[in-house]
Amino acid sequence: MSYLRPNIEAMQGYVPGFQPPDIASWIKLNTNENSYPPSPMVVEAILAELGSDGTNLHTYPSASSQLLREEAGRLYGFDPSWIIMANGSDEVLNNLIRACAAEGEEIGYVHPSYSYYATLAEIQGARVRTFGLTDDFRIACFPERYEGKLFFLTTPNAPLGPAFPVEYIEELARRCAGMLVLDETYADFAGSTALELVRKYDNVVVTRSLSKSYALAGMRLGLAIARPETIAALDKIRDHYNLDRLAQAACVAALKDQAYLNQCCLKIRETREWFSAELRALGYNVIPSQGNYVFAAPADKNGKRVYEGLFKRKILVRYFSDPLLCHGLRISIGTQSEMEKTLAAIKDIG
Repeated sequence: MSYLRPNIEAMQGYVPGFQPPDIASWIKLNTNENSYPPSPMVVEAILAELGSDGTNLHTYPSASSQLLREEAGRLYGFDPSWIIMANGSDEVLNNLIRACAAEGEEIGYVHPSYSYYATLAEIQGARVRTFGLTDDFRIACFPERYEGKLFFLTTPNAPLGPAFPVEYIEELARRCAGMLVLDETYADFAGSTALELVRKYDNVVVTRSLSKSYALAGMRLGLAIARPETIAALDKIRDHYNLDRLAQAACVAALKDQAYLNQCCLKIRETREWFSAELRALGYNVIPSQGNYVFAAPADKNGKRVYEGLFKRKILVRYFSDPLLCHGLRISIGTQSEMEKTLAAIKDIG
């Protein structure tokens, strides 16, 4: 006899990118982490919060993460009541489905994009509808009125890289009967955002992550910006102490140091453009990217061959077995030195 819900028992679950145990001996370009360290202000803030004897850790953190909401509000130009902090943006994505889609109701997203949407929907028992992309990077066969409870749009798209124009996103907001969730995990690398649509449309939510651009993947920090009534609903269902003390201190410090963020993102963008040009010179097809990664395919369209060659050389990139993606690789953009070594390895593989 099983005590599990049938859908949970049957589901396969999400498989995250490989994390090698001897991570220091690898060039790790498979999970879009930031190869640069976080702002020095972050380290200082964590140490200050920890204290010399760690006594701050015996009491619970702020349940509302109020200081973080206020700092994010100053940065993005919203009242704190429009902002919720999360244990990674994945927590917000999960809670949006829990709040909006009952069992059997539909959520939609673009394929290919973040495959975790499907896992979260499956946990909830929601139905999934996917839409492909046209050659000019628009959503194929999107209805004049999409009646699903939620539609997730990753912009810039991962794993492919391009961002959707704000004018096109606004059109989608008008065509969605339910929530349009703009997953802007990589927006800091793009230099553009659809954040202002949150003010114009009550069905638009923007999610952000501090894992990538702020180099805080190890702290699990994210946020969402939406109308106050939506934020209030998400507050009802989140874990009441969802961010620990050290994560909260790190978040405030990271958001304050925009000069460091901008400098880091500029270096990554410059390396991304250099690396893309070098790959194209080798005959690779490289999709123009606005994230901290590129999707590139060798001339023979055998992504697995190149992946295995890099793996043997202790360079990790992301290979997808999906028929739409198996011809290429998603390669995170690391430091200039890491990308030079990766390029040399690719040349050696041939």
